[in-house]
Amino acid sequence: PIIGRFFLLCARLIPLLFLLLHFTFVQCDITDGNAEHLKREHSLMKPYQGVGSSPSSQWDFWGSTLVTSSYVRLTPDERSKQGSIWNTVPVYLKDWEMHIQYKIHGSGKKNLHGDGIAIWYTKDRLHPGPVFGSNAKFHGLALFVDTYPNDEAADRSFPYISAMVNNGSLPYDHGKDGRNAELGGCSSEIRNKDHDTYLAIRYSKGRLTVMVDIDDKNEWKECIDIGGVRLPTGYYFGASAATGDLSDNHDIISMKMYQLMVEHSPDEDNLDWTKIEPSVSLLKSPKDNIDDPTGNFRSTPLTGWKVFLLLLCALLGIVVCGVVGAVVFQKRQERNKRFY
Repeated sequence: PIIGRFFLLCARLIPLLFLLLHFTFVQCDITDGNAEHLKREHSLMKPYQGVGSSPSSQWDFWGSTLVTSSYVRLTPDERSKQGSIWNTVPVYLKDWEMHIQYKIHGSGKKNLHGDGIAIWYTKDRLHPGPVFGSNAKFHGLALFVDTYPNDEAADRSFPYISAMVNNGSLPYDHGKDGRNAELGGCSSEIRNKDHDTYLAIRYSKGRLTVMVDIDDKNEWKECIDIGGVRLPTGYYFGASAATGDLSDNHDIISMKMYQLMVEHSPDEDNLDWTKIEPSVSLLKSPKDNIDDPTGNFRSTPLTGWKVFLLLLCALLGIVVCGVVGAVVFQKRQERNKRFY
C-alpha cells in the first residue's frame, strides 16, 4: 500500500514537472519572425532597396562588397579581399532579435578556405580593420563565423561561431581565434551547403542567445546562451568578411531585425540606455579562457535542456530512494510482526 501511494504521488507530480518544463522552453523560444514586429529600417532584404551611398539609403557598403538581385557578396572567392555592409540607422530598441540568412562557399577544400564573416552591433560603422574586415577595438557586440583555425593548438572544430562584447579596451586576437575574450561558441558545419544557413541573435533583458539553423529544417539549435550582458542603444548593425591567402565567397542573403515586446521595470525605463557601457558581468579572466580549451564560461546559466536533465535526474533519484525506502520499511514491519 505504501509503494502504491508513493507511485500515485509521483503520477500527480509528473504533469507539474512537464508544465514547468513547458514554461522553461517557452522562455527560450526564438521568435517565429512575426512580420508585425519586423523593423524594416534595420532589415536588409531582397531586392535590396535602400542600399547605396545616397542620403536616403538605409544601408551602406565598402570594399569588395557586390550587391546583386539575389545576395550581397562581401568577398568573392579571391585572395586578400575585404568587404562590409552597414545599417545607416542607429538602433534604439532595448530588446531585439536579428535573423541572418547567409552562405559561405568556395572551391577550397578542408582547411584551405577563409577567413569568415562577422556580424556587428557597434558604436562605429564602416571602420575597416584586421578582424574579418573591420575594427579590432570595437565598442559593442560581435559575432564571428570563423572558418579557418589560426591557433592550431586549440582543441576545437572549425568553422566555429563565437561572440564577444567589447568596450574598446581589448583587441580581438586573431592569432588565438578570439579565445581570450570569447563569451561562448559552438562548432558549425556551414560551408558549401546546398542551401542557405541561418543565425538568430537575441538580446533581451541582459541575456544574449545565439541560435543556428544549418540544415534548412526551420529548427533552431542553441549555440550561445549567457546572462549578465549589457548593451547600449543607439549602435549600428553591420556585416563584414575578409579573405587572406585563403578565400571563400561570403554572401549575406538577408538580415531581418525584430523588436521584442518585453516589459521593463520603471527604473529600467528611466535609464538612459545610450550611456550604457558594453560589458558582461560573468566575464572570466583571459587566463581562464586559455586554460579552458573550449573557451566557454564555466558560469554560464542553465539552459532549457540542462534544466530538463537536472529535473529528470532529481525525479528519478526521488523515485529510486522512495522505492528503496518503502521496501526497507515493509521488511522491517514484517520482521517486527514476527517478534510479536
